[in-house]
Amino acid sequence: MAATATSVEPSTGTATQRHSGKDQTGVEPRTGTVKTSQKKYRHVVVVHSQVRPSCLSHDSDAAPSFIGFRNLMVIVLVVGNLRLMIENIQKYGVLICIRCHAYSRQDILVGGLLYILIPCHLLAAYLIELAAAQQALGSRKRLKDGAASPEEEDRNSNKFHATWLIVAWVHAVNITLALVVTSAVVYFYIHHPLIGTLTEMHAIIVWLKTASYAFTNRDLRHAYLHPVEGELVPDMYAKCPYPQNITFGNLVYFWWAPTLVYQPVYPRTDKIRWLFVAKRLGEVFCLSAFIWFASFQYAAPVLRNSLDKIASLDFASIFERLLKLSTISLVIWLAGFFALFQSFLNALAEVLRFGDRAFYDDWWNSESLGAYWRTWNKPVYTYFKRHVYMPMIGRGWSPRVASLVVFFISAVLHEILVGLPTHNVIGVAFLGMFLQLPLIAITAPMEKMRLGKGGKLVGNVIFWVSFTIFGQPFATLMYFYAWQAKYGSVSREMQQAASIK
Repeated sequence: MAATATSVEPSTGTATQRHSGKDQTGVEPRTGTVKTSQKKYRHVVVVHSQVRPSCLSHDSDAAPSFIGFRNLMVIVLVVGNLRLMIENIQKYGVLICIRCHAYSRQDILVGGLLYILIPCHLLAAYLIELAAAQQALGSRKRLKDGAASPEEEDRNSNKFHATWLIVAWVHAVNITLALVVTSAVVYFYIHHPLIGTLTEMHAIIVWLKTASYAFTNRDLRHAYLHPVEGELVPDMYAKCPYPQNITFGNLVYFWWAPTLVYQPVYPRTDKIRWLFVAKRLGEVFCLSAFIWFASFQYAAPVLRNSLDKIASLDFASIFERLLKLSTISLVIWLAGFFALFQSFLNALAEVLRFGDRAFYDDWWNSESLGAYWRTWNKPVYTYFKRHVYMPMIGRGWSPRVASLVVFFISAVLHEILVGLPTHNVIGVAFLGMFLQLPLIAITAPMEKMRLGKGGKLVGNVIFWVSFTIFGQPFATLMYFYAWQAKYGSVSREMQQAASIK
């Protein structure tokens, strides 16, 4: 018996051996045969030969795979949402109605005309830079004609600074009008929030691009006129040096390029894959149809059923509505994210042969809110880092103050994008963005905690909870109620109550 016991090789208990088809006794489970020759002593085979923890214990050496649980969660998610879909159809019927949208003729005409005129501010910026480039060429030519006296150098320097001040002021007026005029027209003359949102978003994009065009060319012009001062111009820009980049074609490419940051030169691909473009546009169409269907069939009833709860300040019911809305709002947001950042921007980049397509990183694995804001929208993140954050750091401001300014500007733009088209500037979007700073400060230590995977897990859970429950669903609920209070059913109820009194 002792010989039999010692002839058994102890198992290491690894995940591979646990799923290899053999148990710890050396018996083939499917055939029931024993590999050793001493069959009559098989009842004395050693089963417990070493110290081993349970596979789910923290001190387990071999980490178990949770693929089975992942599959179970996917099944539960699909079945649960399928039940909700059936319940929704039974309760409300089909709510989709193509002809039921209140698009007024004025909204379509004004919104369409404004959408077409917004890029004129980019054209104005091009004309400003063209005049500044001509002045820079003249100054450079005078310097090359011969050695200038100290008095002439002082005059040229003063002239450059005076010209720069004029150019800066004209650019400032131009980019201000790009946003102010559009915002005023959207707020006072476009009633439908969807048309207003699309127009306002276009204006914000052009506003950001125009500012980047002005800032970048200002630094390139300064390096062109003062090469001895050690201005660092990237080697990549040598393919299109200043002022050769001030052309209409260069501007048009930047206008359409899927980036907010101006560069004279971008990395380009060799050819256009039209099949790739067709697939991405197909994804955009299908996801847009899904978002439209989900919004009207599922989100709209939840929002309408929440109005009386908000009016009566029934906080328990409001929280229940918030949880119910969080599921569909998350699904809609994820579909919108994929449609915009993966499908549309990749299709646009392919047509323009734009090479750098890092429009996002794996934000879903964010260990803190700060990591999320750095990864989910790379075009906006790189824009503010290049034109706001880093210039402030270079001028001696602290990183905390620079971050405060970045989030303040972003919060204002969020309120403009949401509040003006809905005609309700109530500050929810502003606060929702600006209050990210203390939340980032709270979750930032999660990225540096010495808890191994535990700290990262806690940070990721905090991110998802704040993102799915207390973020977009709450803002959506507030702006929908504000809209209904001003134009919809809540407004009519208020008027009836006032007439009775």
